[in-house]
Amino acid sequence: MMNANEPLILAVPKGRILKEVGPLMARAGVEPEADFYNDTSRRLQFATGDPGLEIIRVRSFDTATFLAFGAAHLAICGSDVLMEFDHPEIYSPVDLKVGRCRLSVAEPIELAANEDPRRWSHLRIATKYPNVTRRHFAARGVQAECIKLNGAMELAPRLGLCRRIVDLVQTGSTLEANGLVEVEKIAEISSRLAINRAALKTRPNAVNMWVDRFREATLAA
Repeated sequence: MMNANEPLILAVPKGRILKEVGPLMARAGVEPEADFYNDTSRRLQFATGDPGLEIIRVRSFDTATFLAFGAAHLAICGSDVLMEFDHPEIYSPVDLKVGRCRLSVAEPIELAANEDPRRWSHLRIATKYPNVTRRHFAARGVQAECIKLNGAMELAPRLGLCRRIVDLVQTGSTLEANGLVEVEKIAEISSRLAINRAALKTRPNAVNMWVDRFREATLAA
């Protein structure tokens, strides 16, 4: 059981999302030590202006893992990560309305011009999201064979690994540059404040305080 005197741990994803999340954290009263925003720093854990809260900086896909197993008590997670991980110990009460994009199916432009997605029955798809992809297509009776890739998804159709991909899309410029086009949207994506259910039960006042602060900060944006 978590010690009530220990600081809560907030997991925050590395990378470009920090530019959007930083001002939101500030409005919520989260003031990390200066080194947190230093891109060259190799540190991963940081104090804040509140002795009851510390921050860890991890890969976006790892935020849910730290949270689900209790290594973090709160996390800023993309809804794509939460959908893929789908862990019962995670509760995500606040849509932070940043990091907006969509999870979509894409394929070569020439292929999209000559087929109807409603006729699909079996697909081979490269994606970072095999669980979400399989669930999405299974719901309409389509069998999806997923090839797990963690990056460079757009190369898969060009090099013959598969004909389609499922990936995050923001502007579509990367797809266009690689001769691909969106043909189906799976979900709208944004960042959320997520919490560990066990932490909510053992320290409800502390956890709910931060939930309320992030909710108010989002409304004030």
